[in-house]
Amino acid sequence: MACRGDTVTDVSIIARLRIAVALVATVVIVGTIGYRLFGLGWGDALYMTVITVTTVGYRELLEPTGWNSLFTVVIIVTGVSTVLYTFTLTVQAVVEGQLREFVGRRRMDRRIEGFRGHTVICGWGRVGRAVADDLRRAGHQVAVVDSNDDLLRDLDMPVICGDATADSTLRAAGVEHARALVAAIDADAENLMVTLSARTINPNLFIVARARADESIAKLTLAGADRVVNPQELGAARMATFVVQPNVAEFIDVVMHERSVEFRMRELVVPASASGLHVGDVRSRGNVVVLAVRGRDGEFITDPDGDMELHPGQIVIAVGADDACDHLEEVLA
Repeated sequence: MACRGDTVTDVSIIARLRIAVALVATVVIVGTIGYRLFGLGWGDALYMTVITVTTVGYRELLEPTGWNSLFTVVIIVTGVSTVLYTFTLTVQAVVEGQLREFVGRRRMDRRIEGFRGHTVICGWGRVGRAVADDLRRAGHQVAVVDSNDDLLRDLDMPVICGDATADSTLRAAGVEHARALVAAIDADAENLMVTLSARTINPNLFIVARARADESIAKLTLAGADRVVNPQELGAARMATFVVQPNVAEFIDVVMHERSVEFRMRELVVPASASGLHVGDVRSRGNVVVLAVRGRDGEFITDPDGDMELHPGQIVIAVGADDACDHLEEVLA
């Protein structure tokens, strides 16, 4: 797989092959017209051109004269040269797998073009892999961008090999129609450029950026990141929580990530169609525990009172069985 912005080997050989085929076709057309002018019919003129270009010489239909002989020499030189050049490029493309990769990339491009509301992950390191695994388990469509084709080889998901900081690469990953983007490249400077480019292309995109240095957090936020995460700090805080409150930490892990349990923590948006619905209704009819409600201003209301009325656009954060959470979505709707 050749990377976008990394090498243009596959693109150049396909372009040269197209030019070579066009040259062969041009020689055939010119030869056919030329022999037609020398008095042959169209079918005989095409036949004469083909046997001349291929140097078969099966049976000549034209008596050699000064002008038509000179014309034949020109057709032989140009035709044989272009045919041999085309044949060489074809063999090279097939042997090196260029045609296969080109067709495969085109198929991948068409697949990504059909995506809507997916998540683009830039950077296929440990962080990118972990994010992709969780998103796919949650049923989200994912497209991966990385400049290292060896890392992307044989992945069973749509991939774009190229420079994630380039607009063309992000557009190829369908960022214009994506719901979210995760900038998980090792270098903060590259994550900054990815954030700037993605925000410019899609102003409504939800962007989560990775930061290795504390001073990068403010810069990434100014660049347009909705959330900035420092994996090292999060890991350290989690380790400290396991020491101070191990049961709380394990419970959160189970609720958020463990797939073998029957209950889950979910966030659900109150739709515009909901009216006259209270927190108590959600608790009783949804059979869940409502932990908090987040208002449209971003503030959290923890342990909300049952008489609290819910309004469109608010976020309900609840814990319950999978079936109960699914039923809660129906209740909210």
